Amino acid sequence: MDEKIITNAKEYIKALFEGNADGHDEKHTLRVLKNAQSIASSYPESNFLLISLSALLHDVDDHKLFHTVNNENARSFLKEQGVESKKIEEICSIINAVSFSKNKGKSPETIEGKIVQDADRLDALGAIGIARTFAYGGKNGRSLSDSVQHFYDKLLLLKDSMNTEEARKLADERHKFMEEFLRELEREL
Repeated sequence: MDEKIITNAKEYIKALFEGNADGHDEKHTLRVLKNAQSIASSYPESNFLLISLSALLHDVDDHKLFHTVNNENARSFLKEQGVESKKIEEICSIINAVSFSKNKGKSPETIEGKIVQDADRLDALGAIGIARTFAYGGKNGRSLSDSVQHFYDKLLLLKDSMNTEEARKLADERHKFMEEFLRELEREL
């Protein structure tokens, strides 16, 4: 049953994010899932299904992409899958703890929330984070200098906000890569 719901969630996000070119697409979501499952392997006490579904659904109600209220896309999908109300609330709680802008300085209360938040933030770092920043900036009319400013306003802060040891190691490598990129970009500019 769990695998079927995860497969259905993958199909749901594929359809929902079709045509998205701002870095919040199906591939981003699948990378977050992969990151979350990898981190979770170091935390056997964590709930694999909660982590997987939260990772897959973490952007389906993102305010930058959708005008939904109270996680209505995630709730609707989960209800259609027959997920019990208690688990839906847990998943929505995890999803709501992911956003950087809405959770500055806050760490999720559960290990599942910590893992999914870390997994999403890891995808904003390193080479993929650089690519996503410029994809989002270009789609939304940001200038090159505005996109570069985003590194200083958010991306370079992420390394120190990781909740898990596993994510901290990965974040450190990706952070160093971004710093080198910014040095090279400054030289070229």
